[in-house]
Amino acid sequence: MENRLLKAECVLRMLSLALAAAAALLVGLDTQTKTVLLVRRKATAKDLDGLWTMTLVTSATAAYHLLQLFRCMALALLGRNPCRGSKSMAWFLFLSDQGVTYATFGATMAGLQAALVAVFGVDDLQWSKLCNIYTRFCEQVAGGMLCGLTASLAMAVVSAVSAYHLFRLYPRCRRSSVKAAPWRWLPF
Repeated sequence: MENRLLKAECVLRMLSLALAAAAALLVGLDTQTKTVLLVRRKATAKDLDGLWTMTLVTSATAAYHLLQLFRCMALALLGRNPCRGSKSMAWFLFLSDQGVTYATFGATMAGLQAALVAVFGVDDLQWSKLCNIYTRFCEQVAGGMLCGLTASLAMAVVSAVSAYHLFRLYPRCRRSSVKAAPWRWLPF
């Protein structure tokens, strides 16, 4: 059971690594140059802070999952349990997985918000639509957003596996009978 769970964790970390790296590469390396009203303009991810933040965070996420994948594979080859008896290590892995998942999801949502401004514009602020000019740029950013969201979902499952590793280290609490419960005076 433990060996299969460790292999599943390795596969999920590989998937998270690949999707986060794809999101970072699709958004970060995306550029398109167009001539608009006799002026050559180049669209990049650095033009929108949300897209650039997403690129940096998903790059860091991919690096984190690469390191965790190496740890996971080393433990699988050695045939050892990653957290047996070490509650502090289990807590560290659980909290770091949770933090990376939330950071990636938040950065992807910030990038999505910036991309929606580029798609629809904001008439009240006189921000024009950009995706009718830079169509290839916007399509590639959309692919990066999809990879980022899918990576966040895969990381949520990895976090659930980390939670399982953590909470199985604690003994089960058996509930006492209703008669011995201190709240027995409650009517239900």
